[in-house]
Amino acid sequence: MIAILRFLGTNCELDMAYSFDLLNKPYTIVWHKTESLPSDTSLVIIPGGFSYGDHLRSGAIARFAPIMKSVIKYANNGGLVLGICNGFQILTEANMLPGALMRNKNISFNAKIVELEVSSINNKLLKEYTLNQKINIPVAHADGNYYISNDELEILKENDQIILRYTNDINGSVDRIAGICNKDKNIFGMMPHPERAIEAILGSCDGLNMLRNISE
Repeated sequence: MIAILRFLGTNCELDMAYSFDLLNKPYTIVWHKTESLPSDTSLVIIPGGFSYGDHLRSGAIARFAPIMKSVIKYANNGGLVLGICNGFQILTEANMLPGALMRNKNISFNAKIVELEVSSINNKLLKEYTLNQKINIPVAHADGNYYISNDELEILKENDQIILRYTNDINGSVDRIAGICNKDKNIFGMMPHPERAIEAILGSCDGLNMLRNISE
């Protein structure tokens, strides 16, 4: 069972649910005040949006929601977690992934299809892609500027944790990072929205395999 979290201000949970309908994968939407995940959870999705209105910082309040204790425990036991956009921000705020997401360098909201480069295929999310493959997936964020110290950046590189890069500098992210995973490669965070790149009518299908891969 795929558990799709819903916080106050989340706005991509139904898009994600539709993606898994296309893939014929079972899912349930889990309210943020719930204290435990379904016992048969095989994947947790933390979708995009503006949890708690992005007050304080994006994801700063959501990381304290009751459901997050269960998510952290699940991930610590090897469970798969994917955070997209605000979900990525929540994962960094919860210290489940390193680094931080800051305001875009141009101080504006970026909403467009962008070109990405697949930087690692040594993980479940991108296993069916090819290294350095160029793909097109939409972004929609004001706080997508990924920051990490130089020392921590070297650790990401050594452990093959950088999974996606922007081909162009769209928001100021260190090393053009668009997505990362943890060292154990069971927690993933990315700013682009694969659930918005699942049908040709949307302008790209490049995100569908990501969701298929990680839900298999």
